[in-house]
Amino acid sequence: MLDLNDKVLVLSGANGGIPRAIARVFRDCGAKLALSDLDAEALQAFADDLDPGGGCVLVDKVDVSKRTDVDAAIANCQATFGGADYLVTGAGIYLEKAFDEMSPEDWSCTIAVNLDGAFHFCSAVQPILRDGGAIVNIASVAGHRGSLRHAHYGAAKGGVLGLTRSLAQELAERNVRVNAVSPGIIDTVMVEHTIATRGNELISATPLKRLGTAAEVASVVLFLCSDMASFVTGESIAVNGGLYIS
Repeated sequence: MLDLNDKVLVLSGANGGIPRAIARVFRDCGAKLALSDLDAEALQAFADDLDPGGGCVLVDKVDVSKRTDVDAAIANCQATFGGADYLVTGAGIYLEKAFDEMSPEDWSCTIAVNLDGAFHFCSAVQPILRDGGAIVNIASVAGHRGSLRHAHYGAAKGGVLGLTRSLAQELAERNVRVNAVSPGIIDTVMVEHTIATRGNELISATPLKRLGTAAEVASVVLFLCSDMASFVTGESIAVNGGLYIS
């Protein structure tokens, strides 16, 4: 277990299955948390469970597609905790739609949450991110290989990977590392429809022959933020049981 008692994590989309696992493992290591999501009520209940005594977990209602919401959350983190050490961009939507049925609104909404949201947080956090900090963007195997009936999602996550590699070069002079994690099919609510309709097919194509867990993704995010990954930047670690290579 790592000692993160003096560290602060900013986490977007914190009500999601993977982000909740990330929040829990960082809090277990002692980090303070600045959590944000659209559903502030559910997020507050989760925060109360993580931090019964209060004072270590901050909650903000944020629409990641709106820069004003993001800026307000970052300002609140600065006022409450004095800065931040880590950013994890966990907000995402995964809407199934065949490309020939996809409307401009479908496309724009998916890009706004999955790609613009990552940009807004990465940009807004810069003034309060301390020396030696780390950013981990949650990408996806879809960003590497595409995804059937999710062209907008695959395009957005491909953009996240490009953003990650570019920021790694720009922020290195500030001693800030930037990496991504690319989950495969993880057993969460976000992909329950895909699991229900194509689960057997996807498991069969996965060398480890099972779904991943949110905790398995969270442990890789923790590694990338920690000093154990102090010479790792501009990378994407695949957490998909080998799905990408099959």
